Amino acid sequence: MGKMRFNSEFTRVSAIFVLMSLLWRESGCLMEFENPRSGSRGSTGVRIESERGSALVLPLTRSKKNDIVDRRFERRGRKLEESARMTLHDDLLTKGYYTSRVFIGTPPNEFALIVDTGSTVTYVPCSSCTHCGHHQDPRFKPENSSSYQKIGCRSSDCITGLCDSNSHQCKYERMYAEMSTSKGVLGKDLLDFGPASRLQSQLLSFGCETAESGDLYLQVADGIMGLGRGPLSIVDQLVGNGAIEDSFSLCYGGMDEGGGSMVLGAIPAPSGMVFAKSDPRRSNYYNLELTEIQVQGASLKLDSNVFNGKFGTILDSGTTYAYLPDRAFEAFTDAVVAQLGSLQAVDGPDPNYPDICYAGAGTDTKELGKHFPLVDFVFAENQKVSLAPENYLFKHTKVPGAYCLGFFKNQDATTLLGGIIVRNMLVTYDRYNHQIGFLKTNCTELWSILPAEAPLTAPAVSPSVPPANEESPPVEPPSALPSPSVNAPPPLSTESPAPVSQAEIFFDRIQLIIVLDTNKTIICEQMGVFLSSIASELNVSESQINSEDVTVKEEAGQAVVQLVVYAESSQHFSSSSAQTLASRFGNHTVQLPAVFGTYTLKSWKGLPPSRRGWFQSKKIKVAAIVAGVVGLVAMLALVPSLAYWYISKYKEKNQVNYKNLNAAENSEEESLIGDQQL
Repeated sequence: MGKMRFNSEFTRVSAIFVLMSLLWRESGCLMEFENPRSGSRGSTGVRIESERGSALVLPLTRSKKNDIVDRRFERRGRKLEESARMTLHDDLLTKGYYTSRVFIGTPPNEFALIVDTGSTVTYVPCSSCTHCGHHQDPRFKPENSSSYQKIGCRSSDCITGLCDSNSHQCKYERMYAEMSTSKGVLGKDLLDFGPASRLQSQLLSFGCETAESGDLYLQVADGIMGLGRGPLSIVDQLVGNGAIEDSFSLCYGGMDEGGGSMVLGAIPAPSGMVFAKSDPRRSNYYNLELTEIQVQGASLKLDSNVFNGKFGTILDSGTTYAYLPDRAFEAFTDAVVAQLGSLQAVDGPDPNYPDICYAGAGTDTKELGKHFPLVDFVFAENQKVSLAPENYLFKHTKVPGAYCLGFFKNQDATTLLGGIIVRNMLVTYDRYNHQIGFLKTNCTELWSILPAEAPLTAPAVSPSVPPANEESPPVEPPSALPSPSVNAPPPLSTESPAPVSQAEIFFDRIQLIIVLDTNKTIICEQMGVFLSSIASELNVSESQINSEDVTVKEEAGQAVVQLVVYAESSQHFSSSSAQTLASRFGNHTVQLPAVFGTYTLKSWKGLPPSRRGWFQSKKIKVAAIVAGVVGLVAMLALVPSLAYWYISKYKEKNQVNYKNLNAAENSEEESLIGDQQL
């Protein structure tokens, strides 16, 4: 009997332990979540070249001059308020590009596209691609989008004039200067620019890639967002649809920061912005009339025509560094080196390239101005743009405190200004007025210098696209991080649902995926500190961020944390408060303890209100299961006791039917003896 009791209790305790372990694995650090945009492909295809990254990325075949769309006569006297405020991701020097998130199709599919002012076509890998690399997101499947439209060879939308003989569909082909290629078919579908966009989804032409090679095949990003001049450009198409003014802006993060912001559409020119002329009739590229370079106030002894050869001076966001013609490069490097004083020359990080590098400047990038000279670019009409050291230097990857020139010698007479020169600089491509504006600023705080926008409108499908069926699948809010539209991030608040007519989108919880430069063990061991720090920074109660909703995964030495922030009871996050919360992470205004290292917001997603019943909440599920287990244990313990009591009573009833009065005097003694004998 004793052994059976032991085994029974052991079984019950074991069951409880196993069940609780499973619950912990479901809700805590023991479980790794599956991120559809990560996995083994997350690091596959990252090309480790030299510190130069991507070189000149320009189409070899240019559109004809009459393809340049001048829409000034269409826009004159009309002021549009629509714009798309979007966040830039990745980093220029570690990956060679910046990306932004775009959503294509019905239902929408997310893609990471390289923002490229030197390209005129937007494209993503197609499901039918026969030679495409492993990229960040699943390929686009035209057959799964109810709003997709093919562009036939004879269609007026077949701008390329090329035809695929097999599919009888209009096609495109692009070859770039570093010999990478992309080709595919053209189609139309709804493009959405994220929850921060005030634009409705737009029906636009884009490429569905069927083959790619070179850098395009190896890159992690999905495809290209063409922002150049040309009829297939995203900007030209949005302007042609009457959706935005003929303008857009880019703002790249500074050294050690990465990220940034983009605005499709016009913005008021901030005070202090310097404008330089850009002639669209010279080429489809965004050219500038550079006349002079000054180093520490002294002009280089060069004829201004040196910057005017071939395509002239081109500003291209798809190129990492800057490239100068021979004479200009030699004069520039000599002038900079002459100002370096006690800094010591060191070999570059890549032995295959003769980089110009100097050590001794320290690791604080904000103090580089004490060691490296100020550089000024002077454009026509004496418009001067000043470059800080971060705009012409990059960090040495092997020698702490050493920096290298991010300017290189070009193979031809073109002066190419890549993304390095516009780090922490707002650049407005004012195509309407044929000018480009420059303003040195902190791109992580861009929205503080721009006026706030009106409340977001709910995304709507263009009425020109008929639904494929009567019942459309629910559209999940895009998970791209929107930038805040307020001067400073206020304390997070929740709001009661507004009437549908006010066109706000409401969420009852927000899911965030954050990448931290630490390991999984530290996060799991310090989970309490981690969650309380986030709750404190967001001004929410700790009950709104629960450990049950946190999963941790380790990738390439970094911890990827997925967590959920709930709205307060009976309330919801509006789209504006949700994007403000996400932007706190995107702009790094959430300060975490140093033990967790630096972090990056990978993505976020607002989850719409739902009728959460008792068993729809994970916390309630866990509590219910635990309560059930406790109840089961109690029942298992109670049943034998009740059975024993019942049997004892039954025996007593059968054996003691009467009282023997004659034996009453001896009953106490016999009972005692009898107990001792047992």
